[in-house]
Amino acid sequence: MQKTAENSHARAGVMSTDHGAIETPIFMPVGTAGSVKGIHTRDLKEDIKAEIILGNTYHLYLRPGIEVIEKAGGLHKFNRWDRPILTDSGGFQVFSLGDLRKLTEEGARFQSHIDGSYHMFTPENVMDIQRTIGADIIMAFDECTPGDADYDYAKKSLELTQRWLDRCFVHFNKTEPKYGYSQCLFPIIQGNTYTDLRRRAVEHVKTFNADGYAIGGLSVGETEKEMYEMTEVVTSDLPENKPRYLMGVGTPVNLLEGIHRGIDMFDCVMPTRNGRNGMLFTSDGIINIRNKKWENDHRPIDENGTSFVDHYSKAYLRHLIISNEMLGAQIASQHNLAFYLWLVKTARQKILGNEFLSWKNEMVIKLKNRL
Repeated sequence: MQKTAENSHARAGVMSTDHGAIETPIFMPVGTAGSVKGIHTRDLKEDIKAEIILGNTYHLYLRPGIEVIEKAGGLHKFNRWDRPILTDSGGFQVFSLGDLRKLTEEGARFQSHIDGSYHMFTPENVMDIQRTIGADIIMAFDECTPGDADYDYAKKSLELTQRWLDRCFVHFNKTEPKYGYSQCLFPIIQGNTYTDLRRRAVEHVKTFNADGYAIGGLSVGETEKEMYEMTEVVTSDLPENKPRYLMGVGTPVNLLEGIHRGIDMFDCVMPTRNGRNGMLFTSDGIINIRNKKWENDHRPIDENGTSFVDHYSKAYLRHLIISNEMLGAQIASQHNLAFYLWLVKTARQKILGNEFLSWKNEMVIKLKNRL
């Protein structure tokens, strides 16, 4: 850890991996099926300035399949991304399948959303799958409870997640990386919106002295107030010298508020998914490019933008989005990702310069504007 901000828990640090260093705070573009939708790896590196991307175990396991990825020499070689990769465990996707999955002590049996075939994820084979995918950072297998889960369900779910975590680390420590570089395993802290469960989860994960810690089960239906409260509960008890990853979060405001509460790593599909639907995030607020008000606005998409796509006009992008042209989704996605990376990198500069809190408070007001 390099520095903690004044009057805030915001931190600037550096994580080291065999595929390069990662300066935190950081946002990780989501490459669900081995690609960040519509974005070339060249643009991820040179334009968006991504330092690490995320891959999804569930989707890669089903398609193209682990055998294909292993034959390629791992995901880095398969998708030609030579910087760090993090893979989630697939747990969130499995548990979002609802009636298509069944939980047991052994693991989760589920039906593929592609062809209905049956599969089984266990703590052990999820470690093997992620070893084969070859991510630098791999995640433990857990159950993600819905935001409105009652206390008894959340408690039983946490206890199952803890037993699974024990098995994840036993198996991870018995296996070796496949491609000549090291991998690390992050445990996931669950417990829903119940303070005592979250604290119990933190105490359990700390026994593993892991290289980093993830916070799961937030941004799944609870209020923003509850999300921030649980984030504060967890970060207050975690080691100061290890990275903290808030999974699946979120809006630009969520990122700044998470950083303020001591979070170092984020991922979310929002910049690309919302971009494909015409929502643009800018330093002045949110633009719905589908609105007719932009039809003859020939100014740049974002005059303060950092991506080369920002020189296109709002009118042109609106035309592409309304016409369902692929280029429209690509431009909007690229702009949003570049903005997210600009936001976390600027937050880092403000932390190092002792200016974070006042800047954060000003930015939060702007980011909530609807332009």
